[in-house]
Amino acid sequence: MNQTKQKHVVVLSGAGISAESGIETFRAADGLWANHPVEEVATPEGWQRNPELVLDFYNQRRRQLYTVEPNAGHAALAQLEATHQVTVITQNIDNLHERAGSTKVIHLHGELDIARSTADERRLYPLNGKDIQLGDTCEGGSQLRPHVVWFGESVPEIERAEAIVQTANILIVVGTSLKVYPAAGLTRCAPAHCQKYLVDPELPDPALQNEFTCIAEPAGSAMPCLIQRL
Repeated sequence: MNQTKQKHVVVLSGAGISAESGIETFRAADGLWANHPVEEVATPEGWQRNPELVLDFYNQRRRQLYTVEPNAGHAALAQLEATHQVTVITQNIDNLHERAGSTKVIHLHGELDIARSTADERRLYPLNGKDIQLGDTCEGGSQLRPHVVWFGESVPEIERAEAIVQTANILIVVGTSLKVYPAAGLTRCAPAHCQKYLVDPELPDPALQNEFTCIAEPAGSAMPCLIQRL
């Protein structure tokens, strides 16, 4: 058996990789997301105040998702599955990793193209690009909402992600500043022997630079080269 196939590559991806495809990202510096204060459209309180505004916001994000394509960074990670075991843990709510061909993707912050019941979070409904409207309900009659983890909500997949990072032979962090928790804390779960790479045009704090092999380039250009090296 080819020994490289036994290596487990765990990828922690963030907004930067999707931004290269044209996906709008939230930037904490101005507290706005597509000209909306984050409190209005990405918190349980915002949903309670104005569910119609929140639904419209995510409907627009979903429509935009289907106007863009995965980039070379997404494609390189999908191609890596030919020689390695690969698990992508993403902070992104888009489906660009899947559309590029990645088969094992964990969405820490939910998925834009899925709706869920407000009464029972286990009831999930693929949207396939469709809007969610006020009055759209689950079988139990409860309003549907975006299957997205809002600020102030728990991250249900975080423990599963921690367990996966603990099994990594290689950890690749791409397109994230490692400043948003709890996702940023996942790197601490990697084994001591794990090779660590960080791909982002903006280099992190010096302490992280000592911990990672840093590649200060966009994912679209850096990832194909890194995958060739692996």
